[in-house]
Amino acid sequence: MPDTIAPPRGATDPLGRLAALPAERLFSAPTPIEEMTRLREALGGERRAPRLLVKRDDAIPFGFGGNKVRKLQLVAADAKACGADTLITVGAVQSNHMRATASTAARLGFRCVLVANGSPPATPRANALLDTLLGAEIHYVASRDERAPKMREIAERLRADGATPYEVPLGASTPLGAAAFARAVSELRGQLPDGTEPEVIVHASSSGGTQAGLAAGCALHGLRTRVIGISADDPAGAIEGEVRRIISGLGALLGRSGDDLARAAHVEVDDSFVGEGYGVPSPASHEAQSLAARTEALFVDHTYTAKALAALIAQVRAGRFAPHESVLFWHTGGQVGLFA
Repeated sequence: MPDTIAPPRGATDPLGRLAALPAERLFSAPTPIEEMTRLREALGGERRAPRLLVKRDDAIPFGFGGNKVRKLQLVAADAKACGADTLITVGAVQSNHMRATASTAARLGFRCVLVANGSPPATPRANALLDTLLGAEIHYVASRDERAPKMREIAERLRADGATPYEVPLGASTPLGAAAFARAVSELRGQLPDGTEPEVIVHASSSGGTQAGLAAGCALHGLRTRVIGISADDPAGAIEGEVRRIISGLGALLGRSGDDLARAAHVEVDDSFVGEGYGVPSPASHEAQSLAARTEALFVDHTYTAKALAALIAQVRAGRFAPHESVLFWHTGGQVGLFA
């Protein structure tokens, strides 16, 4: 991925430039917004719990959906513009992002190379199985720290062989990837009655791009909505710093001071639901997973969305939200992980 991407021509205001960014149409927006009335009732009903909404990015039909598909619509368009013939990215063995990247590559006729930390599974399941079915070439490294250097090494080798690789950082969490979620805020506004907005958006946060886009999108639209990212792995301070770095780059992409946009955006990260670590279920995530399924037939995974929903449930029970408020859970997908 290029270090800098020029702002789109034509539009001069940030929202116009955001809308004008080229994108591959991997799915048709908008994704549904549903009211979780039975979950609200289970948490105390209208007298104690806020109105609960869910934005269903898990229902994106392409490549088993999820937030990474949104990002890859913009990233893939840039890869095409760069003349790329190969997408390379990194993640864990059961990475949703790698599966979405492999799906995008297959749809667009690109070669796909994945660098996964962990051991090759004896019997591929879930995302690992889908990566194989999609024809991705998979390289394994021992640790997370080895992924990015290995990706650069492979990219250099491919260039030497005459190919044109396009490197997609972890989670497509770049200013361009975040722009997809700033645009998603525009989508959200179009689905809500005029003049209404959720008081809070809760979602799973890890590599920072989704949260950066949502926070920046709210700031660009002048919304008062608080965006709360629930960490899946790293300390809150580390994620917050990465989110603000990405927002700063997004501002530059949209022709606005990145520092000003980063200051204007509300960035809040809660790392108290990580439990014993990345991808490790916790008692709270088990309860959230069961409660969502039994009240709303909504499926969440232990790595990301169950922990984010567990945080929302805990905050409702603690009285952090008033009954007249609306809280939106942005479902970022990951349900394939249930079959790992």
